[in-house]
Amino acid sequence: MSDIPTDCKYVATHEWARLEEDGTVSVGISDFAQNSLGDVVYVELPEQGQDVVAGDEAGVVESVKAASDIYAPVSGTVVAINDSLEDEPEKVNQDPYGDGWFFKLKPNDEAELAELLDAEAYQEVCDAEEH
Repeated sequence: MSDIPTDCKYVATHEWARLEEDGTVSVGISDFAQNSLGDVVYVELPEQGQDVVAGDEAGVVESVKAASDIYAPVSGTVVAINDSLEDEPEKVNQDPYGDGWFFKLKPNDEAELAELLDAEAYQEVCDAEEH
């Protein structure tokens, strides 16, 4: 079973979103996603200041096996990107919910987070894909 923290919300495309104390939303890919991809070798992130729309492509993650689009879980403005992934993309594999985060955004509407999957519902998505 993949690691699925309960303090995050999830999208069926395997991104996670976590509301931080400062009101920003951190975004990354789940443990299930990084396991499926294998060794991450490159991450393309959105630009700081870029507006993203929930469900739209916001970047790309490439592994030795495949390239996958990263979709914005909620709409908002990118306020920070994880520059360290440029030199150390393996952080996505090592710590997908910590040092392996992709970007942070200021959400247009925090209520969008409530529409995402909780850990239990996301586990069901992962189980379905494994079978």
